[in-house]
Amino acid sequence: MTEANPIRVLVVDDHKVVRKGLRTFLAVHDDLELVGEAGNGEEAIEQCAALNPDVVLMDLKMPVMDGPTAIAHLKNRFPQTRVVALTSFDDDTLAQGALEAGAIGYLFKDVDEDELVAAIRFASQGRGVIAPEAMQALVSRSLSDSDVYAVRLTNREQETLDLVAKGLTNPEIADRLVVSVSTVNFHVHNVLDKLGAKTRTEAVVIAAKEGLIEV
Repeated sequence: MTEANPIRVLVVDDHKVVRKGLRTFLAVHDDLELVGEAGNGEEAIEQCAALNPDVVLMDLKMPVMDGPTAIAHLKNRFPQTRVVALTSFDDDTLAQGALEAGAIGYLFKDVDEDELVAAIRFASQGRGVIAPEAMQALVSRSLSDSDVYAVRLTNREQETLDLVAKGLTNPEIADRLVVSVSTVNFHVHNVLDKLGAKTRTEAVVIAAKEGLIEV
C-alpha cells in the first residue's frame, strides 16, 4: 500500500475503550486508515456494506451477533475483505468458530503494536497471521474435539503447505518453487481438500494438529 492508498480498516468491538485504543493506534501509521467502527456483528456487516474496508479487526465475544457469525456473513457477502480476529485465552471455542468462518488471522488482545501492524498489512495482502499462543490454543482445542486422522500429502503438496504456513501468497510460492501460479493454486486446493479445510488459516491449524508442520 502507498500513502495514496492506505489500508482501510474497520474496528469491531463492543467495548468503547478498546475501540478508542485501536483508533489512537491506527492514527499514527500513515499506511493505515480507520474508516469506521462497530459495536457488534450486525453493525459490522452494515459498516462493511457502506465503507468497503480492506481489513476488519473483529472481536469475538459481542452482543447481538458474535464475531464468528459476523465473519461468516462477511466472507459470504464481501469475500475480498480480510478479517483478523482479536481473541483472548479463554475464548478458544469462539476462535475455532472464527477460523471455520474464514478469519485470516488470530491475535490476542495483548499483542504488541508491531505485531498488530504486521498482521493488518499481511491481511491486506491475503496473508494469514496467527499468534503462536493462539495457534497452540486452537490446536489443543482441535485435538480435544476430534481424533487425529492420517493425511497423506505429496512432496510438492508438503512443500506448498510449508510455505503457506509461513504466510507466503500463491505468487510468492510459485517463485520459490519455480512453478506457475496455476500449479500452486492446484496444490493449495488439494492441500485444503485433503485437510478438510475451508481456508488457508484453517489448513495451517489442522496441519499443526496432524504434525505436518511445527508450531
